[in-house]
Amino acid sequence: MNSERGISRMDDKKKINSWVMYDWANSAFATTIMAAVMPIYFISVAGGTDGSWSFTQTVAALIVALLSPLLGAIADHTGRKIAFLRVFSIIGAVASGFLAFVGPGDMWLASILVVIGMVGFGAGNTFYDAMLNDLVSPAQREKVSARGYAMGYLGGGVLLAINLGLILGWESIGLPNETVASQISFVTVGIWWLVFSWPLFRNVKDTPSIKESGVWINLKAGAHRLGDTFTRIKRYPELMKFMVAYWFFFDGINTIIIMAASYGTTINIESKDLITALLITQFIGFPATLLFGKLADRLGSKKMLYGSLVTYLIIVVLGYFMTNALHFYLLACLVGLVQGGSQATSRTIFSKMIPQGRATEFFGFLSFTSRFFAFGGPLVFGIVKLISDSSRTALLAVAFFFLVGIIMLTFVNLAKGEKEALQE
Repeated sequence: MNSERGISRMDDKKKINSWVMYDWANSAFATTIMAAVMPIYFISVAGGTDGSWSFTQTVAALIVALLSPLLGAIADHTGRKIAFLRVFSIIGAVASGFLAFVGPGDMWLASILVVIGMVGFGAGNTFYDAMLNDLVSPAQREKVSARGYAMGYLGGGVLLAINLGLILGWESIGLPNETVASQISFVTVGIWWLVFSWPLFRNVKDTPSIKESGVWINLKAGAHRLGDTFTRIKRYPELMKFMVAYWFFFDGINTIIIMAASYGTTINIESKDLITALLITQFIGFPATLLFGKLADRLGSKKMLYGSLVTYLIIVVLGYFMTNALHFYLLACLVGLVQGGSQATSRTIFSKMIPQGRATEFFGFLSFTSRFFAFGGPLVFGIVKLISDSSRTALLAVAFFFLVGIIMLTFVNLAKGEKEALQE
């Protein structure tokens, strides 16, 4: 019996480590495609602007928003989270590789492939996040969630460092120009994503809840389950209040992530400085996220989340006055201190406030609602930029989302929310 329990614990540990490793894998897309290389390439090579980049993000967010809740409901109905995660990982990785075919003036091709890649990334994360409830007890979720984000920062940072060396040193390694180096970096993202996802796909297996069902039956069941979610969610008022707060501050964080490099480009900060600053964010984010998780365990998740959101407000205001690369470096350090921790803590809080057996469905609902509202940040940025002809003013407008998120968070009673979930 003891040996069986020992084997079981080892198996659980392997599954958790594999789950954590997936964040290392897909964060390559978040760093190279979403945050660093592609936004600069989109403007300097593909012929886009920071406005068209923001609208590309808006389209991707809306598609993910529409897909996630239905897919989540179907995954819960069929018990096939890993299968769905595998499909969307392949979609995202292949789209990343095909970005290598984007050349001068190919803005529309770049936009289409980025949207497809972000659908793979965003929809896949719905199933990935929901697996936290399956693999980890509530008492351990804060630490494991933080480990996932921390490994994401490290993995994304390692590949970004490799790609930065590739782009800056293109001549010394015999490449014809910087454009080709950037195109190769897009291919490395797809390979990295697939290779380091393999431990999760190998070690964690689905437990199908039904033996045989056609596609149409699964769609009908998923749609019915989704409709039930809209009714059921009203039973959890604290969860609802947290979700409203999350919609706003997630939108602010997401806008900072996807607009940072393009914003820096428009105020004439050189691409090598932009990528270096984002690389700094990754390597500060690794230890900072682990520390954030420990502090959240000790001081409380809500207090730490407050602190991170106030820090983001400071970042937005300082970003308005930013004029040189040193300023961008300093802001990158601040972002690294709070970005992963705020995301990991939010995921943990939500996981403790949802009923058992409906994790993917509820994470899909959160993804749907947050992604539906997530187009707001980039859209506001784009509209304010269009009206004011000032990227600085557009950035300052993002502060609104953090302010509302902080205010709404004050109304959330986390302990009461956890009790509501247990009463299901």
